Amino acid sequence: MTRPARGRLARYGFAEGDGGPRAADLLGPDGLGLWRVEEQEPADDAAGDLLAALSRAADPDLALRQLHRVVEAERRTGEKPALLDALAADPGLRRRLVAVLGASSALGDHLVANPDQWGVLATEPDGLAPSADGRLDLAAAARLTAATGPIPVLRQAYRLALLRIAAADLTGGRGLEQTMAALSGLADATLAAAYDIAVGELPEGTPRPRLAVVAMGKCGGDELNYVSDVDVIFVAATDDDLAAATQVATRLIHVCGLVAWPVDAALRPEGNRGPLVRTLASHLAYYRRWARTWEFQALLKARPAAGDLPLAREWIDALAPLVWTAAERPEAVEDVRAMRRKIIDHVPPKELEREIKRGPGGLRDIEFAVQLLQLVHGRGDESLRAAGTIPALRALVAGGYVGRADGEALLRGYRFLRGVEHRLQLQGLRRTHTVPTEPAALRWLAAALGYAATPGRSAVEEFRAEWVTHATEVRRLHAKLLYRPLLESVARVPAEGLRLTPEAARHRLEILGFADPAGALRHLQALTGGVSRTAAIQRTLLPVLLSEFADAPEPDRGLLNYRQVSDKLGSTPWYLRLLRDSGPVARRLARVLSSSRYAADLLAREPEALRLLAEDTELTPRPREVLGEGFTAAAARHDDPVEATRAVRALRRRELVRLACADVLSRAGALAPLTPRSPDGGGRVPTLADVTAVGAALSDVADATLAAALRTARAAQPGPPGLRFAVIGMGRLGGRESNYLSDADVLFVYDPPPDGDERAAAAAAHAVAEELRRLLSAPAPDPPLGVDADLRPEGRQGPLVRSLAAYAQYYARWSKVWEAQALLRARFVCGDADLGAEFEAMIEPVRHPADGLTREQVVEIRRIKARVETERLPRGADPATHTKLGRGGLADVEWAVQLLQLRHAGRLPELRGTGTLAALTAARDAGLVDPEDAAEMAAGWTLAAQVRNALMLVRGRAGDQLPRHGVELAGVVRLLGGDDPGEFLDEYLRTGRRARAAMERVLDAPS
Repeated sequence: MTRPARGRLARYGFAEGDGGPRAADLLGPDGLGLWRVEEQEPADDAAGDLLAALSRAADPDLALRQLHRVVEAERRTGEKPALLDALAADPGLRRRLVAVLGASSALGDHLVANPDQWGVLATEPDGLAPSADGRLDLAAAARLTAATGPIPVLRQAYRLALLRIAAADLTGGRGLEQTMAALSGLADATLAAAYDIAVGELPEGTPRPRLAVVAMGKCGGDELNYVSDVDVIFVAATDDDLAAATQVATRLIHVCGLVAWPVDAALRPEGNRGPLVRTLASHLAYYRRWARTWEFQALLKARPAAGDLPLAREWIDALAPLVWTAAERPEAVEDVRAMRRKIIDHVPPKELEREIKRGPGGLRDIEFAVQLLQLVHGRGDESLRAAGTIPALRALVAGGYVGRADGEALLRGYRFLRGVEHRLQLQGLRRTHTVPTEPAALRWLAAALGYAATPGRSAVEEFRAEWVTHATEVRRLHAKLLYRPLLESVARVPAEGLRLTPEAARHRLEILGFADPAGALRHLQALTGGVSRTAAIQRTLLPVLLSEFADAPEPDRGLLNYRQVSDKLGSTPWYLRLLRDSGPVARRLARVLSSSRYAADLLAREPEALRLLAEDTELTPRPREVLGEGFTAAAARHDDPVEATRAVRALRRRELVRLACADVLSRAGALAPLTPRSPDGGGRVPTLADVTAVGAALSDVADATLAAALRTARAAQPGPPGLRFAVIGMGRLGGRESNYLSDADVLFVYDPPPDGDERAAAAAAHAVAEELRRLLSAPAPDPPLGVDADLRPEGRQGPLVRSLAAYAQYYARWSKVWEAQALLRARFVCGDADLGAEFEAMIEPVRHPADGLTREQVVEIRRIKARVETERLPRGADPATHTKLGRGGLADVEWAVQLLQLRHAGRLPELRGTGTLAALTAARDAGLVDPEDAAEMAAGWTLAAQVRNALMLVRGRAGDQLPRHGVELAGVVRLLGGDDPGEFLDEYLRTGRRARAAMERVLDAPS
């Protein structure tokens, strides 16, 4: 009669069905005698403890089968089996042996073949489990094997040590790092023993050579796995040692292959084509002249392993200066990236997603990212010169080169992937890095890694979910770190420039051209002083930023601006992380701060806006509709008109930061792809293509600001129902040619409600206009937007607001030709769209007269133009370099184009645009102006507009005069992509003269 199901063997994890009877047979009286078949329960308490231990194995059935085989092997020796009694008496032995038998069929086979060796896993008298330190006990191995000779004994000693390491690993006695270190130590000991064997076999009388065995790769980094080639390089002291050293190296490779694993010397100079052993001098000559980047990358893990250890250390020390300057090669960073891509390309496609070593999101992703950061930053920071991946990654995090969260994610990913690799290799002691697809193999792997089923998910599904999570995160961080644009910038800084000691910093500041090295040094000390993480990250960033500042005419100004921004944001968690990690932000910020006081002042008022530099799309002007909706929504969130306007002005400030930064960077060419090619591709940053794009974008921002302010003003001054009100853009705003210093030239027009009180409507409309101007001119930290209505009829002496009918009456009876000229740029901006359209229709015959201009009107325009040049040009201004009113400047071209429009747009609709260059192009196409003259005027207007904007960006204040020398001229030239201020000034004067001559031909043309 059987017990309930809970008493059956299945409760211990043994297989049901076909596996059940087999487990019962192995455990029953004819087997191990641990199970009472009739009662369906353990034979005694000791049997119950052993069954419980078996149930916790990665594969209980495998552990049971292997245990049975070992006991049977003991019985075949003719002696009484002692293992089961030992397992009952020694919990430590029981735990370790069962763990090994359930996880590794290969080590189980070894114990079956050597049943007297399980004792190496027994608890020692002091209560400690045998250490997994990788030491080789050749004497113990000799006692435990009948084999004779050094190589069989060495093989046994290696297996015994491996058995101890695996037992400690599987039972939690050693963590991943300790296990890798123990395996690397075992490799060192094996190499040393093989070295001694090889030396001992040298012919009698042969002098013992000085030969060093240098560990490379995973062994060199103390991160060896269970089954791997051991990478080495052989170094002889002198030419006299070469012959004997080559014999020893050859024999060492052969011995290690017989004992444990292949020795791979392919990382030596010239690879497998080069000599197996070279002298120290020969190595140095090769690395100085011929070595490629990947060879220096491999040297990061070089470590003395066996043989002449002082010689190995001398070799490593001699090569160190070459390793820590390798990243300064122009191609170095891209070489490492290309090598990683090449490795991925060589993975068979069917294995790509299952490869935990070479595949995307695998171990190589982590190792390459860490090693590239070491090569670049380790030149100036010796704390990064660690051979192992984990200590190097920790040092990178501690030094601020990698963010804490990113570093922890990579560490978790590395530990997970290496853990999977260890379990896969331990099972059969074979080299593999590929996760299996068979369900049974996956179940074993999940169990070996400690995964258990949860509600709704099996252990395999739990494993897969964590694997996908780690692989995805590793891949993301690999791309983020390996393709970080800052790396190229840091790599270009000489190694001595990375060490910001006071003496080195002062010397570098002088070399870079800082006018006040002592003052700049104080800024550096304030930014980098102390041991905080913030200071550490600043020490990483500043060598790169200093190089960028040095390219500006005023390096000191760029550094000062950077300190001001850092003082405001230095304690903000995202600030330095953004500069270090997020694409080209650091270089872009340095370019902006050193090139533009205007942009630097905006960033100082709103440092958070520098987030805009992180994304390419954030440096694209926002569409007009998006701006309008956003500004209006911001105003609508506040009932108080002052608060509503403050919110609108803050949005305007943000948009000005966006446009100024994009303009600075695109003008200087800094938006040409700073982001290097990544595995996921990449693209160019959108740029402000020309000065008309800048003008249109600035005009759109002004339009949105006026629209939101008008909504707020109308809410504060409601007026009578049915009152219509509109704002008409004039001047540069109307032409959508605004610049950074432009006010908003406008006209205010209203239309009273039908049958309403005209005087009340006029008063209400006037109140709205005054409120709008008051709100936008109120003191605030934001750049002001002046609202200028001086182009209204009668100028400042006339009413601020007129009705549509009053405008029509005035323009019909009293307007002068200059007012018609001003109306050429009029366009509806905001308010009542129907009223705006009616206004534009009303002024159409005024600004585009059907019969053109009379001779007297043309003369009047020429007279006014001459008067403007005489009276409005500032006293002392240089007419040759004044961008607005100077010869060939903006006004010259605009007056010529507007004269053509007034004379011909009445019969040629294509001339009726409000933009200067579009109208000039239409006039050329219509045959009204010589194509060469049109080209000269377009070039003059464009250059003057660019220089005017650049002056504002460089100075941070209004001004139309291009200086003929000094840092401001140099700043403008740099901003516009030039190199030589003298050549640029000559080009400006030449372009202005030609534009002026073309303008005069247009103005003097017969009517």
